[in-house]
Amino acid sequence: MTFPERPAAQPPAEDDEPFGRSSAPPGSPGDPLDRLALLGASWTWVLASALATLVFGVLLLVWPDKSLHVVAVLIGLYLLAAGVFQFVAAFAGHPQAGERWSRLLVAVVYVVAGVLCLRGPRLTITVLALIIGMVWLISGMLGVYAAVADKQLAHRGLAFGMAALGVVAGIVVLCLPIESAVALTRLLGLWLVLLGLAETAAAFALRSALRR
Repeated sequence: MTFPERPAAQPPAEDDEPFGRSSAPPGSPGDPLDRLALLGASWTWVLASALATLVFGVLLLVWPDKSLHVVAVLIGLYLLAAGVFQFVAAFAGHPQAGERWSRLLVAVVYVVAGVLCLRGPRLTITVLALIIGMVWLISGMLGVYAAVADKQLAHRGLAFGMAALGVVAGIVVLCLPIESAVALTRLLGLWLVLLGLAETAAAFALRSALRR
């Protein structure tokens, strides 16, 4: 889930940036960190993440009876896409180094889990549920940490609530036996739809904040 920083009144000094910048002038096309920060802080980027989440959630709800291999591919593609959005969102604004690394770690968790889903054509329901449960649990815990530590996080309360729900969802998936692909896809699809709706609301709230 991508929640950028609140729009800053003034840009921080160059010495305060935890990640070193290039020698290119500020705002120039040659500064990749500036480009990532602008992209990650854009409300359209948050909206794109929300739409991607909604699309995969709807697909899983519409096709709950597909084969396990198809379900694993859909989940893997979603996790890879979510990893990209999380990576770019980590550079939005000017968070502290520890908070930025926690967001980058979430991106790595998503990408690794996505690759495991795509490279495992013989995945069982148990293994797939284990991957999803671990992703929800780890990303939820890191999301809770980011929401508590970063007082400049946009929609901090919403981010904390969704991260806490992710922790609960991860524990539920890991503790309760899921015996069919249909049950797993419906659970995941419902979660992605709710997550996508929350991200959509956050995107439009961010647009209003930027306009003000």
